[in-house]
Amino acid sequence: MYLTPTGEKVFVVDAHIHMWDARPENRRNRYGLTFIESFWGSHVGMTPDELRWSFERFCHYGIEGAAKDLFEDGYVDQAIMLPTDLREFYVNGFNTIDQSAAFKAAYPDKVVLNGRMDPRDGARGLDRLEAEHSKYKFKAVKLYTGEWNGASKGYSLKDEMMTPYMEKLLALGVNIIHVHKGPTIHPLNLDAFDVRDVDQIASAYPTMKFVVDHCGMPRIDDFCWIAGQEPNVYGGLALVPSFIHARPKYFAQMMCDLLFFLGPDRLLFGSDYGITSPKWIIEKFMAFEFSDEMAWEAKTQLTLEVKRKILGLNAAKLYDLEVPAECRLIDPSPEHDGEILLGQADSQPRSPIHVAA
Repeated sequence: MYLTPTGEKVFVVDAHIHMWDARPENRRNRYGLTFIESFWGSHVGMTPDELRWSFERFCHYGIEGAAKDLFEDGYVDQAIMLPTDLREFYVNGFNTIDQSAAFKAAYPDKVVLNGRMDPRDGARGLDRLEAEHSKYKFKAVKLYTGEWNGASKGYSLKDEMMTPYMEKLLALGVNIIHVHKGPTIHPLNLDAFDVRDVDQIASAYPTMKFVVDHCGMPRIDDFCWIAGQEPNVYGGLALVPSFIHARPKYFAQMMCDLLFFLGPDRLLFGSDYGITSPKWIIEKFMAFEFSDEMAWEAKTQLTLEVKRKILGLNAAKLYDLEVPAECRLIDPSPEHDGEILLGQADSQPRSPIHVAA
């Protein structure tokens, strides 16, 4: 929980964390090294000098290290784990659901465990999805469309093989899908993370909630136009707030675009831990304000209410997490008579046409 200088309590949900193992003994081939080196480059490039880790710790920080960075130092009340196998690069997988489950077991009241799926696994993958859901009871799954799988170097959400998996999720009651749509990581292919397959599946499954992690970077403009028209598409901000230190103007422009198109109710904070740690990002974000010109373009200033929604209340609403009363928002309108709210998601999309109207 973050405490403002004037004493307000801010509930924090880190909606994008990992528990990975990139140690030399777990690397299957040279790509196991180049992949984690790509992550390391982001860590070095965006983290303040005095807060950078050693490469050894970066490869494996472990459960207690993560707990300290997130829960003790990092203000995080709830952390949402997003598994990614990458078994083509790592002997026991990079960030598997079983590895993540160990963190959940150690901190059951603070960790939300998600599942994962890969439609290229066919019937075998459907069986695995059902078995893992029976074991872990997750509310959401992570898709990594650029992950290698045998001879395949990626897939699209438009592919027909997605249909039985979507139907399986509906049958299991899983209605939140996190989709990695961000920068490329060596040796993965940028085109496999193309965000322009999101609108079709979001339209086809309107009861599902699609969290587009990294907001489509570097195709953030495409993402904004898609999410502006699809009310069940959310922006997973992981990596976006990391630019607040090294590229503050770039960060401001991205946040301006996202707020203009989506509004403040469909954006979820994520540190992308352990690429970056939440403590310094949250501190800088809480101190950050738009210029008057940027606030006019975004159609909102980064007020305490907006920051509360982004840092935790939006994710809490999406995942049905309990929020302490002192951290909730109060609707001052007479019809609600001071009713405590978490922050209502927009019922309509926020495209420029809707804003102008």
